[in-house]
Amino acid sequence: MLMSSERVADQFRVLIRSMATALDVLPLDLIHVAVEVKEQVELVRRQARRARFDVDPEDKRVVEAVKKVLIGFEKRVDPNSGELKLVLDHVGIRKWSRCEKEVRFLESEIGFENLREEKREVSLLSSVIGLLCYSRCVMFDTVDGLPGPRPESNSRSEVVSCLNSEDFRCPISLEIMTEPVTIATGQSYDRGSIMKWFRGGKAVCPKTGEKLKSMKAVPNVALKRLIQQYCTENGIPFGDSGSRNRDIGRTIVAGSLAAGEAMKMLSKFLSASIAVGTVEERKKAAYEIRLLSKTSIFNRSCLVEAGVVPHLLKMLASAEGQENAVAGLLNLSKHSKGKAAVVENGGVDLVVDVLKEGLKVEACQHAAGTLFYLASVEEYRILIGENPRAIPALRELIKNGSDRGKKNALVAIIGLLTHPANHRRVIAAGVVPLLFEILTSFDSEALVTDSLAILATLAEKTEGAVAISRCRALDLIVGILNSSTSRAAKEFCVSLLLSLGTNGGHNVVALLVKSPSLMGCLYSQLSEGTSRASKRASALIKVLHEFHETRSSGPVNRVLPQEQFVHVSLDTTSSMRGLCCFSPVHDKASLNISSKATTEYSPLSLRSANCENYTAHPSISAVHFEKVKSPRQMDGGDGRVRGAPGCAEYALKQTV
Repeated sequence: MLMSSERVADQFRVLIRSMATALDVLPLDLIHVAVEVKEQVELVRRQARRARFDVDPEDKRVVEAVKKVLIGFEKRVDPNSGELKLVLDHVGIRKWSRCEKEVRFLESEIGFENLREEKREVSLLSSVIGLLCYSRCVMFDTVDGLPGPRPESNSRSEVVSCLNSEDFRCPISLEIMTEPVTIATGQSYDRGSIMKWFRGGKAVCPKTGEKLKSMKAVPNVALKRLIQQYCTENGIPFGDSGSRNRDIGRTIVAGSLAAGEAMKMLSKFLSASIAVGTVEERKKAAYEIRLLSKTSIFNRSCLVEAGVVPHLLKMLASAEGQENAVAGLLNLSKHSKGKAAVVENGGVDLVVDVLKEGLKVEACQHAAGTLFYLASVEEYRILIGENPRAIPALRELIKNGSDRGKKNALVAIIGLLTHPANHRRVIAAGVVPLLFEILTSFDSEALVTDSLAILATLAEKTEGAVAISRCRALDLIVGILNSSTSRAAKEFCVSLLLSLGTNGGHNVVALLVKSPSLMGCLYSQLSEGTSRASKRASALIKVLHEFHETRSSGPVNRVLPQEQFVHVSLDTTSSMRGLCCFSPVHDKASLNISSKATTEYSPLSLRSANCENYTAHPSISAVHFEKVKSPRQMDGGDGRVRGAPGCAEYALKQTV
């Protein structure tokens, strides 16, 4: 507001003069109102004419001081401490916490500004943030308040607790929305999902079915903030920025020249403070590096180039500032140069030491996160895997850590498993039984999904499939496939079952064949799952069919449904191909309706029902079938039914 004071004053001048002009031409004599009203109008008119909206002289002085500091930043000139103090005192910033609060507020304002097309204020806001960050680090000797995550207000937490978290899921993808937008019907969807829907030529609301006059999608900022708060409180990752409003992708470069140069100067100041400062100065510098490196990619680049990484690594061995030092390294390891700096300075062993023997659980979870980012580089994940304490330490964090610590340890193992030699090490460390404990407890959907991802990766090799099979948890995996609302979790379940069926031996396949609910889940994934889940579900169905065919002899009742194709005409303009599968053992049949394309079929829906009545996609009429008494091949005219010995056949009776 201070920097915009002249513009705001101009707007008030225009407003008051417009009021005066309007009152001048108002024909009071022709309006039948009380005399007192006319007197009041005349009084307002005279005051409007005399009113002056000038910027306070002291405000002008401070604004000039700010402009001078920003120009100095652009020229790489250190600002005068007296001028900084003048600015801070004038806006009421006399403590570190007050300065930090102002920075957070301005960052949220940039988030709003980036949603606008013109983005007029981004440069000014970025410059002011650069000034305040510089002042926060240089002008205040101590941090008042406990270092840690930036707090959120209690009122917002109370609001989130009163809401149904299912409302945070996109009606299309069923995943928690990361970029909610609202369309013309007032319904909110994740931007990626609704844009894909529109690109498919569908000009209707997916939830209400209402035809849309406009396909414009407006960002729902209020809902996004609630989702961010919900994710933060429940340990669910929300993009790279956590509870921040800013899109991290926009921070590759500085928002303005002044902000960029201020950050470079500040990075050198912090590097010197953490290198040769007192204990308190080093602790404060580590905390400032932690905050700044979480804010933007550009900040990380400046800090790495200023040489802060070796000094942070030295702090890991001391009790003073260990948590902030490893948190800073976690943020800096997200940058490619930061990863290299950590490894080249012997950081892998030091980070593993913190992971295993950190003074606080927060330090351990930050260390696990650091290993995750380092493991994104092939040679580094090999180096981490060869450290005999790394994977066992991650196992202990999975067992005894907080939800956030478990999450970091799980994703670190996922990263390490991209190197084949680490598979054996993860199995030898005893990670597999712990993963099934997480699946059994089902305390967090995010932890369940990550656990399934690890199991699916391990099962791709024979030794991993054998280790998983020993836990005797096939029913648990099928149960998660049947009940989970996460498409990613379902995909990992299908991948895991396919790998177990392929690498785990005939005993595993025999158990899968006996599962009464598995086939329905797999056929659902053909139509409702991700592209990868659909392909793997199809492959698993084939494995189960082949197993039964090799074990069966003669016309016996089959446990697995045989595919029978029926042509179903839904209306005069379109035709659909249906896949009808019947299981005499379970007395269930499945109908898969799919859209006819040139060379491929894109599944739309699958439902299981009793023998006589089948319900497909909500937009498709009910389809009735009657049983064919004897198994045989039958030509259905413009469709066909393929039968097999021992499999009851159903032919199309009518469509409704």
